[in-house]
This record gives sequence, C-alpha cells and structure tokens, in this order.
Amino acid sequence: MEWKFTDDIPIYQQIMDIIKQQIASGELAAGEKLPSVRDMALSAGVNPNTMQKALAELEREGLLYSKRTAGRFVAEQKEIKKGLQEELMMGYVKTFLDNMKKLGYTVEEVVEILQGYGKGEN
Repeated sequence: MEWKFTDDIPIYQQIMDIIKQQIASGELAAGEKLPSVRDMALSAGVNPNTMQKALAELEREGLLYSKRTAGRFVAEQKEIKKGLQEELMMGYVKTFLDNMKKLGYTVEEVVEILQGYGKGEN
C-alpha cells in the first residue's frame, strides 16, 4: 500500500479513504486478509493507535470484519464495491466542482468543457 498524507484532514480519515479506494478499485478483494495493525502502521509511518482507529471505523461501517484470532478481512458484501465507488465518485466530483467555482467557472461551463474534453477537443 502506498500512503501519502496531507495536513488538511485527520490522518485516520485519510487512511480510511485510502482503504476505501483500494476496496472500490478491487485492489483489496472481498475476503482478503489485511496485514496486522502494527504492520500497517509501520508501513504508513503512523502511530498504531491511529491505524487502529481507522480500521475500527471501517469495521463499524461494515467494510471490514474481524475474526478473533485470524485478523481483519475485507467484507464480502457485493454491494460494498458499488456503493464505495459511488461515494468516492461523488466526493471527487464535489471537490472538482468546488475548485472550478473558485476559478470562476459555472457548472454549465464546466459541463461544456468536459463534453469537449470527452470529444478530444482539449
């Protein structure tokens, strides 16, 4: 896993977002076992408590589950991947549109630009 963090969002939320993206993209497959909290924290360069908080939240959201002595696994619900993809996509779209509005573009202008981009008019 590649870990890149910014200063604008709490680290545990960024960890959650990275893992969600890996599940949505299929990089982490349903039923796949995650490395230990300690190993993941070491890999990410964060405190194990921070990693534990992120994983516990993902478990609470139903994206991961624990087996007492075996570790944590990616949940096997088929709807998870589609739901995560939609959640991530909406976040990306919101961020993109917010940035375009800051540059002075309207939504209509952005749509027009994207339509042109899709036709190779960039």
